[in-house]
Amino acid sequence: MSLYDYQKSLEIAGADYSFYAIVMAAMRQADSDNLELLKQAFPETFSELYARYHSPGGRLCTDPD
Repeated sequence: MSLYDYQKSLEIAGADYSFYAIVMAAMRQADSDNLELLKQAFPETFSELYARYHSPGGRLCTDPD
């Protein structure tokens, strides 16, 4: 980690993002090793990210209209 990473984390923490939105963003940017760690820690979140990624507009059939 660097000072830059720390400062960016402050910006992200100050924004109005949900925890799972941040986890999904981390999964999108992770290298292979870190993605595997995130998948192990948050398997349901990864499954949803995968499903939404492969759905038009990220919408699932279970989403309310």
